[in-house]
Formats: sequence, structure tokens, C-alpha cells
Amino acid sequence: MMLENEPLHIILADDDETDRLIFKEAFEELKIKTIVQTVNNGMQLLSLLSKKDTQLPHLLFLDLNMPRKNGIECLKEIRGNPRFKAISIAIYSTAASEKDMEETFRNGANVYIKKPNDFQVLKQALEKVVRTASQYQYPPFNKENFLLRV
Repeated sequence: MMLENEPLHIILADDDETDRLIFKEAFEELKIKTIVQTVNNGMQLLSLLSKKDTQLPHLLFLDLNMPRKNGIECLKEIRGNPRFKAISIAIYSTAASEKDMEETFRNGANVYIKKPNDFQVLKQALEKVVRTASQYQYPPFNKENFLLRV
């Protein structure tokens, strides 16, 4: 559980450097206290999460299409580890196929965001995820609310 004045710890796993920079920039412009870390693939993410001294994120954004270990593989591993059960996971992908949404929902993702092409829309989407992240944390999960719409 988060304290009111504590910054929100966020990790983004995305292999696209431009997407990582834009993501960080969006959070810098939002008036929300955050600590944003980025990693560029699933192997880096799991290695970071498994370190004893890593502060686990409150919210994890996972790109689906990453080299070495993709977002679905990361999602399954994270959800298979009881140590990570408090982490809210947002799928953050350029595609929003039914198949991907179904599979990520079934494997325990909390919300699905299609990467917007517009910076202002991205900021709105990220703000909405942060403000509503806790509602995605506990069952019953609602499939109708799974795809975040701004």
C-alpha cells in the first residue's frame, strides 16, 4: 500500500529508445510524484526485479514486442512469483489485437494501453492509469475496463 506523499515507483520495459524517452518526458510533465525507471528488454526487467535491494515498482508498463524475452513471457514470470503480486501491470503496446488482449488479461495484466501517437493523449492515458491503478489490483477484474480508453 502506498503512502499519500510517497512517490509512485514506475518501471517501463520497452526496447524502443524513443518510446522510453517520450514515456519519461510525459511523466515529467504530469504533476504526479513519480520515480520512473526504464529497461530495454524483458531480461533486464526480470534481472532488476529479482535483485534483493530493488524497490519493487507500484506500476509496471510492459511492451509486448521485445527481443530476448517478450512482454507475455515477462507477465507470466512476474505473475508466477508471489513476491511480485502487489505490482500493477499495464500492457503498453503499439498493437491492440483481441488475441494479445485476451492472453494478457488471462495471464494477470491489470490494464492494456495502446500506445498513442499523440503526446497529449499519452499524458492523459498515463495519468488515467496512475490515478486508477489501485482499482485494477484486486479481483473481480473487469474485462470491459481492460483496454484503457482516453
